[in-house]
Amino acid sequence: MDRFTEMQAFVAIADAGSFVKAADTLEISKAAISRYVAELESRLGVRLLHRTTRKLSLTPEGEVFLARCRELLGGVEEAEGEITSRSGEASGLLRINVPFSFGLLHLAPLWAEFMAQHPKLVLDVTLADRVVDLVEEGFDMAVRIARLPNSSLVSRQLTSTRMVLCASPTYLRARGQPGHPSELAGHDVLAYSLFSMGDQWEFTGPVGVASVKVTPRLRTNSGDTCRVAALRHQGIVLQPSFMVGADLLAGTLVEVMPAWRSIELGVYAVYPSRKLVSPKVRLMIEFLVNAFTMRGWPA
Repeated sequence: MDRFTEMQAFVAIADAGSFVKAADTLEISKAAISRYVAELESRLGVRLLHRTTRKLSLTPEGEVFLARCRELLGGVEEAEGEITSRSGEASGLLRINVPFSFGLLHLAPLWAEFMAQHPKLVLDVTLADRVVDLVEEGFDMAVRIARLPNSSLVSRQLTSTRMVLCASPTYLRARGQPGHPSELAGHDVLAYSLFSMGDQWEFTGPVGVASVKVTPRLRTNSGDTCRVAALRHQGIVLQPSFMVGADLLAGTLVEVMPAWRSIELGVYAVYPSRKLVSPKVRLMIEFLVNAFTMRGWPA
């Protein structure tokens, strides 16, 4: 029996949590994939999977073996990618995690262009605002927006975006234009709950740094919801320029206290290892760097 195929079958089952789903993924029969794992366990002399009618889980030995299988299969894929990348091609699956709103607004239009350039590469793009564990969850890379990237990962800055305090003209006519950050305490604030500063907003202005604790009228884990509420004249938002830039240009939102600036954030491509970075990840990062440069970023 081909050990490579056995390992592929085992990893597919662990990822899918089901023999049937794993068989569909590998386009083989359930009987075949069951046989692969049975022969693998027989040769190793250990049970790798706990099987019940309701649940499939890894044994402690299975957990250890899974990590090694991922490493070995990844090495094979990297070796193949190294050869194909010499001709400017890449092949295989590239799994990417990206922030939800940024992914929809600014990355979604780029995927078709990348796929056209690399027809042998398959993209698996997950949109989520939570910080995923790249290794544990099987992602090749991620795009993250932060002051500084996670120090445990390798990163390359793609571009930057600044946090903009803004509101609709209608709201400001009704409630007045604040002139200092401390005046935000008297305004309706629409707050993004995953914002790193929380409710303690910081600004740098003509006389130094000012910090104000806001009391949100709306708190949500969706920046899009904050933006829409602001467009409906419900309050002041602090949102990244990549999200509200078009509204500011259109005049449907206007910047509040432009002399007081909030923080600037970097947009980073992050990946687990500088030594083991695959050709497909290198190609994607170079593509994104060039794409944002050509489009006149930072926003």
